[in-house]
Amino acid sequence: MSTIQRITTKRIRAMKGKQKIVSLTAYDYSMARLVDAAGVDMILIGDSLGMVIQGEETTIPVTLEQMIYHSKLVSRAVEHALVAADMPFASYTESVEQGYHNSVHLLQEGRVSAVKLEGGKELVPLIKKLVHSGIPVLGHLGLQPQMVLQYGGFVLQGDTPETAETILENAIALQDAGVFALVLEKVPRALAAKITDTLTIPTIGIASGPECDGQILVLYDMLGLQPEVKFKFARRYIEGGELIQNAIGRYAEDIRAVKFPNDGESYQ
Repeated sequence: MSTIQRITTKRIRAMKGKQKIVSLTAYDYSMARLVDAAGVDMILIGDSLGMVIQGEETTIPVTLEQMIYHSKLVSRAVEHALVAADMPFASYTESVEQGYHNSVHLLQEGRVSAVKLEGGKELVPLIKKLVHSGIPVLGHLGLQPQMVLQYGGFVLQGDTPETAETILENAIALQDAGVFALVLEKVPRALAAKITDTLTIPTIGIASGPECDGQILVLYDMLGLQPEVKFKFARRYIEGGELIQNAIGRYAEDIRAVKFPNDGESYQ
């Protein structure tokens, strides 16, 4: 039996005001093992896999079956971090019954410890049902990627007094409904700070400033695995795409020059 202590939603909540929460996305077994071994607190199987794994322009084409598949891979690798997964587009907005059924499916088949839902007050009945049934919920406000077609792009949210007040009201409603933490994506820094100060649950920011209780990034952005994609909010800690491409180039050169394999790398 493993002696490694898993991080729980209760521990994530207890970190507010005491220790910043470190979160990253992951989509497969090998990368999830590395992320977990590095000591992050929470790993999210994001529907961002539609863009970074599948090459789509948005997260909208991602299906529940695809989320379950990738969740299985990540969950199999992780021993320490809390593992959460996105409920994909239109898999939970038709009715409470639909959202409950699909969330149970993702939790049981994907082996995750929490589901993430994008949306505000309209989700309160579903969140209460899930929490009452033992399914932890991570909220998500601000820029909701599943609403990008309605927004007209990946644009800043809460940049007027009216929209900022709406996001704050939604944050309080989600907390009262029982979410254990709240992702704030692409909202003004001052608004993120106000929400963080108002709530008793942790906020986890992405492109929302350092006052949040934690931060999350898409793993591929942080590692520079897509050299052509650059976001001001996503600090690159390595130019991974360039390093990998150069390594493959050297491999190709060695084969063409008959430098690989050598005698020590032969089966004989």
